[in-house]
Amino acid sequence: MSMKAYKTILAGASVLALSVSAHAAELEVTHWWTSGGEAAAVQQFATEFEGQTDHTWVDGAIAGGGGTARPVMVSRIIGGDPMGAFQFNHGRQAEELIEAGLLRDMTHVAEAEGWKDIVNPPSLLDACTVDGKIYCAPVNIHSWQWLWLSNAAFEKAGVDVPANWDEFVAAAPALKEAGIQPMALGGQPWQSSGAFNVLMATLAGPEILEKIYGDGDSELAAGDEMARVFEAAEDMRDMVQGSNVQDWNQATNLVITDAAGGQIMGDWAQGEFAVAGEVAGTDYTCLPGLGVIEVLSTGGDAFYFPETNDPDVAEAQDALAATLLKPQTQVAFNLKKGSLPIRGDVDLAAANDCMKKGLELLAAGKTMPDVNMLNTEDTNNQLNDLFVQFFQDTSITAEAAQERFVSIVENKD
Repeated sequence: MSMKAYKTILAGASVLALSVSAHAAELEVTHWWTSGGEAAAVQQFATEFEGQTDHTWVDGAIAGGGGTARPVMVSRIIGGDPMGAFQFNHGRQAEELIEAGLLRDMTHVAEAEGWKDIVNPPSLLDACTVDGKIYCAPVNIHSWQWLWLSNAAFEKAGVDVPANWDEFVAAAPALKEAGIQPMALGGQPWQSSGAFNVLMATLAGPEILEKIYGDGDSELAAGDEMARVFEAAEDMRDMVQGSNVQDWNQATNLVITDAAGGQIMGDWAQGEFAVAGEVAGTDYTCLPGLGVIEVLSTGGDAFYFPETNDPDVAEAQDALAATLLKPQTQVAFNLKKGSLPIRGDVDLAAANDCMKKGLELLAAGKTMPDVNMLNTEDTNNQLNDLFVQFFQDTSITAEAAQERFVSIVENKD
């Protein structure tokens, strides 16, 4: 039997299995959600999956974040030891696995569940689609463009809580004088490049970022707008000196414990504030778009499903994909994760002030593509290397860093 014929038969069996399960299966699900807030969120997926189906969720958490987890996941799949499902970010991270025929086409589930009618914005489902086939289940909208501030830290320093990036920079000396770390930044490479990309999107503008990363506009990368961004990055470098933490949630904890004034981090930081019992607007302040340009990237997480010869596992994969987008699953997960749901027809009355700000921006269409939708992993890794070095080595000038940045843009694939 040809592989094409086999896939057709397996897909048909999977559609039928959505309503009638032949045998319960244990489904190993790998992900990199290991912080307190993330663990609480992913447990909601496990609870809903086991509550709505006859299958069992086998948790395959990999510590260290996506940069550590992705190579492990890819190695297992290529090596013939695939998990049942795995988390990647929306975008181009799974391109090579799809091209190699190692991931299942989940279009049949998407059509049966009406995903095209419920996924908002549509770009999230587009990011799962290759040659007209849907390969992943988007589960949330995550945005990077947030500045998280400790209200108590600024009160101790005797200055007002900043309303934007410039006020934050201006408050740094007072924070230092009060013995408070002005800004927290962990040592994981993606944190450095992610924070820089936020400066780029909010100080130069989202259209600048999209032209540079999406179109490879090297002249714009070398221009005055980006020179100003690199100058702001120098300010940030001064503010993060002394953070001395590695993981992103450790940096967030410095803000939660009022040991640091603020942190640029995605809205997943909300999960950590929630676990700590912090109240948005009272204990901490969130500034979307750094209080400069209020825009959110529509990135996030999605689950992919490796090819399998086991029809019971295939049925469990179909069942999980369908469960992930169910209304009650979306509410339970995203309230814990701090992200926004991928469907606009769910009740989020329990959302905190920061999540409500995000929902308002999403409803107003103030969005931009996520960097992972514009860059390959190779390009992102080059950016990681550049900005880790820049934020750690004060001898690297803004001009020199911009020159290296231009070279990366010129040679991006």
